[in-house]
Amino acid sequence: MLIIILFLSSGLFLGWSLGANDAANIFGTAVGTKMIRFKTAAFISSVFVIIGAVISGAGASHTLGELGAVNELAGAFIVALAAAITVLWMTKAGLPVSTSQAIVGAIIGWNFFSQTATNISTLSKIVGTWVFSPVISAVFAFLLFHIVKRIVEGSRIHLLRLDSYTRIGLIVVGAFGSYSLGANNIGNVMGVFINSSPFKNISLVGFFHLSSIQQLFLFGGIAIAIGIFTYSKRVMMTVGSGIFKLSPVTALVVVLASSITLFIFASQGLHDFLTSLHLPAFPLVPISSSQAVVGAVIGVSLAKGGRNINFKRLGQISLGWIATPLASAVLAYIALFFMQNVFMQDVFR
Repeated sequence: MLIIILFLSSGLFLGWSLGANDAANIFGTAVGTKMIRFKTAAFISSVFVIIGAVISGAGASHTLGELGAVNELAGAFIVALAAAITVLWMTKAGLPVSTSQAIVGAIIGWNFFSQTATNISTLSKIVGTWVFSPVISAVFAFLLFHIVKRIVEGSRIHLLRLDSYTRIGLIVVGAFGSYSLGANNIGNVMGVFINSSPFKNISLVGFFHLSSIQQLFLFGGIAIAIGIFTYSKRVMMTVGSGIFKLSPVTALVVVLASSITLFIFASQGLHDFLTSLHLPAFPLVPISSSQAVVGAVIGVSLAKGGRNINFKRLGQISLGWIATPLASAVLAYIALFFMQNVFMQDVFR
């Protein structure tokens, strides 16, 4: 049991890193505009991330399995560890990088080491979402900004009441976004352990069931929550005020737009509904909350005329997105070599 906990520790470390970086972005704009205190945002985000991970986390996690089925616990340990170290490195630099990109890079590193063919179709679908998700988030934000602006101007609401409504709205959409993040991104944290899960299905009181995968996701969700509380404040401030100065109302628009984007890439129900109507459905792929939030911030800035965007900061974030999968792949390959040849552990079969 001790060796199992040891190997799962890298996934928990990755969950902590995701909480410190990606999950922080859900409330980053609210905290950055001082509408919600950090501790309040961290508590709400932690609770709903865990709920989303356990209840709806299975949908997006299978796509990573198609990219590369890491089939040994020691190999899964290294893949998650390489992704976690990469994200931590970027987090220390204050950059909202993508945990999705880190884990994908690490899986590709495992594929190269184990001489497993990378599913190009799946990889293309994942990379496509890296481009598409910030764009669609920007579109949502652009449209929502004009809708909200018209509502506020038409209602002539008092500024104090508007401030109160905005604060409540930030809490509600932040909870929704945290749920969507847990559902969408828990596959990044624990997806590589699915094929080698050490847990057994359990049933309590006859009606409460937790599958082995849900138990993995529960532990991962708790790790994300710890990351939010302990190390996320710096990235929150980068997203909340480092790219474009947001007002409380525009902060609400950013959170709602990014939350909708996360949800549509995580919802099995929405995917099945659109498929039943013979309509194109969004792929169930773990996407980056960082990319969704940054896209939404850009969408709001464009809706306001495109002025005052911090292009230098935006360029730094974009470089981080490019470097993340490359660094994670190289680190995973090197670490797999040491795990197999120095520690004499099987990392693939």
